[in-house]
Amino acid sequence: MSLSPLDSQLFKPLFVDSVITAVFSDANFIKQMVHVESMLAKAQVKLGIIPQSAAHKIVENEEKIEILIEQMHSSIDKSGMPVIALVNQIKEHVGSSAADFVHYGATTQDIMDTARVLQLRETIHHFEPLLQALIQNLAQLCEKHRSTVMAGRTHSQQALPTSFGLKVANWLAPLLRHQERLNELKPRLLVVQFGGAAGTASALGQQGTAVQEKLAQQLKLNTTPTPWHTQRDSFAEFASWLSLLTGSLAKMAQDIILLCQSEIGELRETPDPSRGGSSTMPQKSNPMISELIVAAARTNASLLGNMHQAMIHEHERATHGWQMEWLTLPQMVGLTAVSLQKANFLSQNLVVNVEQMLKNVKQSNGLMMAEAISFALAPAHMTRSEAKKLVRKACEQAYSENRHLIDVLKENTKIEIDWGVFENEANHLGSANQFIDQLLVKVTAAQQ
Repeated sequence: MSLSPLDSQLFKPLFVDSVITAVFSDANFIKQMVHVESMLAKAQVKLGIIPQSAAHKIVENEEKIEILIEQMHSSIDKSGMPVIALVNQIKEHVGSSAADFVHYGATTQDIMDTARVLQLRETIHHFEPLLQALIQNLAQLCEKHRSTVMAGRTHSQQALPTSFGLKVANWLAPLLRHQERLNELKPRLLVVQFGGAAGTASALGQQGTAVQEKLAQQLKLNTTPTPWHTQRDSFAEFASWLSLLTGSLAKMAQDIILLCQSEIGELRETPDPSRGGSSTMPQKSNPMISELIVAAARTNASLLGNMHQAMIHEHERATHGWQMEWLTLPQMVGLTAVSLQKANFLSQNLVVNVEQMLKNVKQSNGLMMAEAISFALAPAHMTRSEAKKLVRKACEQAYSENRHLIDVLKENTKIEIDWGVFENEANHLGSANQFIDQLLVKVTAAQQ
């Protein structure tokens, strides 16, 4: 078995998103580092720091150069970093006349951090349409089932009637906030790294900030007031966003798992009976898609601690926190991508058993109307404490005798009220539709 399921050919279909695999591949990381080196030369020649001929050779060879990973292994093993070997291969390719101006005034972390930021920008470009599609799918599901009555459950017990539309709205609402958070954090995350050996860019004299600004322009990134070699809050913030997003997706998935239980039977992940099958029990249709989303979210929550630990960077360059990011952040990104893909699949294929939802409501024998009845009795007919006591006693009798709550109350009280109002749980959804309307207005506004 591979060291990680993310590297396993066996488990790849469960935990791997092909787009993110390509984004975080060695080949793409090397490509991005070469691009940063190229754009650094382009920025410096515009500022008159390196010769035009050298910059031209470095830039024109960006697409032509083929970095051989096998030739990098020995150097990486010795230095612990890939950039020395990378720069050596670039120098060999551009020739002696330009070699001295490759990586000019930069340090390893400048190149690797900026390349990582470029990878994260690709990641965000992949995430944004997936998240938007999920929001739209759930908005449609919410609208479709705004009048689908089901049991609202608190502490896993039937509580009050609600609608499946409102349940979906509660899956959807945090996703809008995650969209907002992503838009807010992008300017802080998508920034160039350039500070030279110890964050002073001293090799470039007084032109360090000018190079930083010009390099950022070339890469279409933002800048920070100082190099962020040992300021890792933006990466930690993005990791937090990944964990928040997968946590919200897992809340949806956990609800689906519970509503797919045989005794409840209100949902199925998909109409395809071959999904979630058992090796020995032909009747099974396990909610495997939801299970994987929950597993990914719990793993991301655990990995998030690593990213917070990795913020502890000493002095101007750190000894270990950076490497913790290498081990952690790509895995979190990958798990988030596959969770988004699977959540989208569920939002498009979820089977809603409306009849079973209503059947489960009716099987409560009116007990979900207890709160509504107690409010109807007080203060018009008795004090609130008297009403609560009366209804609680009737609930106990209805439960023990398997009778409808309304029948028990009619039998035990002479109060004249319209008991028929409480025989249809659909009449007691409170402000559910208004809450749905408010949310859908936000969905529409977010599209504009």
